[in-house]
Amino acid sequence: MADTAAAPTRKRQTTDGPTPEAGEAVMGLDMLLVDGARGPLRRLVPPAGTALRLARALAGRPEEVARRTAGLVGELGRITLGRSDIAPHPKDRRFADPAWTGNPLMRRAMQAHIAGARTAVGLVDAADLDWQDDERIRFSLTNLVDALAPSNTPLNPLLWKAVIDTGGRNAVSGVRRLVSDLASPPRVPSMVEPDAFTVGEDLAVTPGAVVLRTPVFELIQYRPTTERVRQVPLVIVPPTINKYYITDLAPGRSIVEHYVGAGHQVFMMSWRNPDARHADWGLDAYGQAVLDAMDAATAVTGSGQVALQGFCSGGIIAAMVLAHLAATGRQDRVAAASLAVTVLDWERAGTIGALMDPEAVQDAVEKSRRKGYLDGAMLAEVFAWLRPNDLVWNYWVNNYLQGKPPAAFDILYWNADTTRMSAALHRDFIELALGNSLTEPGRATMLGSPVDLSKVDVDTYVTAGIADHLCPWQSCYRSTQLLGGRSRFVLSTNGHIASLVNPPGNPRSTFQVAPETPADPEAWLAAAEKVTGSWWPDFTAWLAERSGDEVPAPEELGTADLPPLGDAPGTYVFDR
Repeated sequence: MADTAAAPTRKRQTTDGPTPEAGEAVMGLDMLLVDGARGPLRRLVPPAGTALRLARALAGRPEEVARRTAGLVGELGRITLGRSDIAPHPKDRRFADPAWTGNPLMRRAMQAHIAGARTAVGLVDAADLDWQDDERIRFSLTNLVDALAPSNTPLNPLLWKAVIDTGGRNAVSGVRRLVSDLASPPRVPSMVEPDAFTVGEDLAVTPGAVVLRTPVFELIQYRPTTERVRQVPLVIVPPTINKYYITDLAPGRSIVEHYVGAGHQVFMMSWRNPDARHADWGLDAYGQAVLDAMDAATAVTGSGQVALQGFCSGGIIAAMVLAHLAATGRQDRVAAASLAVTVLDWERAGTIGALMDPEAVQDAVEKSRRKGYLDGAMLAEVFAWLRPNDLVWNYWVNNYLQGKPPAAFDILYWNADTTRMSAALHRDFIELALGNSLTEPGRATMLGSPVDLSKVDVDTYVTAGIADHLCPWQSCYRSTQLLGGRSRFVLSTNGHIASLVNPPGNPRSTFQVAPETPADPEAWLAAAEKVTGSWWPDFTAWLAERSGDEVPAPEELGTADLPPLGDAPGTYVFDR
């Protein structure tokens, strides 16, 4: 599905467009990390054993195979005679042009493609494979069907309209763009021009200053915009994939801007883009960085406590730090915590259990070890192939067939602004996921302390996106059962990114919330109430209740011991 409920801002246009959540496949963060090291194309072909089991299953159901094959032959006959009533889904933008229904050749090509795809899916359904093989086959089938769509070929009417409009110059432009995209990773069509936005001018512009710089991160203190602020500062732990400014995207669409406007003191960690020199930075290095950020925030504000908010992989690190503090008797340093689109329990969290095998995992870890890091461009390529219709073939048509530049969407610019991941952190995340280590007390450690999430008894605010294909909401929900304190779970509309970049004022945005968090996520959903609007105001109100009294806003940023080192967005955000 196309996740456009929180449409990305264009630099020069304002109409809605595709976002990185579009698509139907589900991929766990751990699978993303494995395939990011090995390359995505291996995943497009199912393992030989899976293909053999599919063949055996279908061979054991000859009547079902014959019935579906005969149905396809009959439908193709009706298509040939122009008597078929097959039509694309109303939301399928690939066949939105009237020529697909008005032109006999194009209509037949479209209908034949849809009929073949339906038959293939029906055969997989009939095979009744176990869930692992079923996931593997469907993942490969989805990519194959999408690739063979006639909309990706010269039949596409958009190509011929562009030929007429440009006098054929679109072909020259399209070839140039294709050659440029294939020259370096990620080898997929560009989703945004490299000069579409400028960080610090169009994006990440909330005023602030860097008050701490370490080899691992910079800490940004944002300038208050209210006369009084909450005493307890909020320290945000962003993802370790891509840059931090998904939380400070654009004016009016910035989480940080909203938090500051609600009277909170906000500190942001901006991770350094690691290279081979930093190969040994693992979970302990990043956990210590969170502690260093907490120390700096309390020193600047004079507060004895902080609130923590972690996003995606940053939430995993934050949760493990909380467990470390609980184990060392220092949990009182944290007044409240929030985890956004974060999975701590990887049991069937996406396709990792189905699609990974020990050889693939070992190969991925070894590749990043030899290089010293996991290349962010490879992660972007894997993510694109997870949602090929919107993140590959949509741009194939626009960039290559039509020869047009992609539209300037802020979220897609951020998505293309990739970062590397140190080899040790890559290894540690994969090991956490494969062992599902955070669900068993003591199986994982942070800074020498056994991780027992049940000992984390601070109040937590847990958010997820109902259409999230990277961190399924049910998996995010299970954090409420692992953590020991009281949890408020909020289920936002949209997917992984748009559920976060979800500013107030969008009439299509809603979230769901319930007074209790039972063990079964479906029971929670049945009891949940739908609320119109963004979850941002709900969170800032929840946080305010746990962030102490209001105090006068500081007139200056930093302190004598931690003076401003430069204006936000800092320097690490520009590392390539």
